[in-house]
Amino acid sequence: MQGWVATRLIFYARMTIGLHRYYGAHHLHFITWSCYRRRPLLRTAKSRDCFLDILEQVRRKYQFVVVGYVAMPEHVHLLMSEPEVGTPSDVMQALKQGSARALLPKRKRRDPRQQALFPKALRTGCWQVRFYDFNVWTAKKRVEKLNYMHCNPVKRGLVAQPEDWQWSSCRFYSLGEVGRVAVNEGWAEISFREWAS
Repeated sequence: MQGWVATRLIFYARMTIGLHRYYGAHHLHFITWSCYRRRPLLRTAKSRDCFLDILEQVRRKYQFVVVGYVAMPEHVHLLMSEPEVGTPSDVMQALKQGSARALLPKRKRRDPRQQALFPKALRTGCWQVRFYDFNVWTAKKRVEKLNYMHCNPVKRGLVAQPEDWQWSSCRFYSLGEVGRVAVNEGWAEISFREWAS
């Protein structure tokens, strides 16, 4: 195994040891997760649109508020309320499974006799197994996370301005545009403009 791969695996293993999730306090959750091995599985507009459609379906099923989001080519950030149905972990499981089914190519069923002739193909995943969850309980931290998310495509050089990235809640906040995912639906509308600078 190459040195950087081993280092990365050790980093991910250490990152999840002692990871605690805090649910039930009605905080917002800033959740980040990556595509399997940081592959750009969301590199096309079609795949990002598909992912956002599934996010909206999951939002409706589990009844949570999406405060903000950004879908990048190889990772996603989501700022959400606690769901009325289940936990944020249940939401993530449904979101990852649903989007993996939609995004990964369909596999043909093989004759069991062929398995003896050919080595087992490596199965590629869609998402990394875990996700990072940060509880957000102040308005200042909420705006900080929204600004961080919305500026992500600019920092990566994908667009010149945050509102130019279609797969982000930034267009909702800066342009009033309703996108594929309902933002702030389910509670009183929140204005972050006075906090953003």
